[in-house]
Amino acid sequence: MTFLAVVARGLIRRPVRTGLTLVGISIGIAAVVALVGMSRGFVASWAAGMKSRGTDIVVHNMRTSLTPKPFPAAARDRIVNLPGVNATCGILVELISIESSEIMIVSAREWGGFSWENLKLLSGRLPSDASERAVILGRTAAEVLTKKVGDTLQIETEEFAVVGIVDGGAVVEDGSVILALPLLQKIMGNEGMINAIDVRVTRGMSETEIQRLCAEINRLIPEARAQVAGEHVRASQGYRMINAMSWGTSLLAVLVGVLGVMNTMLMTVFERKQEICILLAIGWKRSRIVRMILWESAMLGLLGGIVGVALGVAGVSVMKNTPAIRGLLEPELSVGLMLTSVGIAVVVGVVSGLYPAWRSSRLTPSLALQG
Repeated sequence: MTFLAVVARGLIRRPVRTGLTLVGISIGIAAVVALVGMSRGFVASWAAGMKSRGTDIVVHNMRTSLTPKPFPAAARDRIVNLPGVNATCGILVELISIESSEIMIVSAREWGGFSWENLKLLSGRLPSDASERAVILGRTAAEVLTKKVGDTLQIETEEFAVVGIVDGGAVVEDGSVILALPLLQKIMGNEGMINAIDVRVTRGMSETEIQRLCAEINRLIPEARAQVAGEHVRASQGYRMINAMSWGTSLLAVLVGVLGVMNTMLMTVFERKQEICILLAIGWKRSRIVRMILWESAMLGLLGGIVGVALGVAGVSVMKNTPAIRGLLEPELSVGLMLTSVGIAVVVGVVSGLYPAWRSSRLTPSLALQG
């Protein structure tokens, strides 16, 4: 019998225990895949939304929250004529409950700004001017809210006509309620305020030149911060907190898997004490016994990791279509994340097997005679 056959037999001889251990590991790994994939997807989705609008730099006041704090709209005038600035657009974005949806992106844009240009009409029309009490819905938002052209939509205490359904070219854009800036400013009591400025730079600018432009904008607008589009979400304290919580929760679940594997391997050593002693008696080195136990625990980790990744992907597929999440983000399930998750599972298996392997190496051949 080969070494790997001995390892495999050690796992399959107690299928129920092995199966329960795999469940413990796989739940932890599924949590890693789902939670980290969702948090990374949040950043990627907002970055894609910026790209679809043709935004190169975002001027914002995002600190501890996921939406920026308001600052005076007049700040835009300080940068509009800077060399390298091709166009600007004042933005007021909020995450609020709208009718049947618990959370929805409401994006108010300066009338005539370039941030309207990416919206492709699927039905209806755009508002006629900045004062018309009308909204347009991204196609996903229209599905979530079950609205069509001609319906009315209530935002806080105000009602608006739905005049168009659009394709925004990105998940965040498609999941948004979009209207003219003055309308949302009045609803939220933020007249004359915005919480972001979309900046489009002159074509052909290098990354170094864009960074220098950000520095100049920061000098002129000290109450806000200019960053390359997409980086502003990743750098926010709110996102960092969510990311830390995702990893923390996931690793706590993985810790439960560690304890499960360790318990399984300790029981294995206890039950196979006579077998291990016989192997020592027929010439197996203690180092080989240690490797056998570690290989078994590593295989448990590998199998648990593969099952966990599959469960995580399935779970994310279900969660991203729930009304609470749909339209807010597209989970990022990269190959790198999956390989990292499986790698964590294997490491968990090996670490969990260290103490049982050490215990097995302390056995002596003479114990085989005790039955």
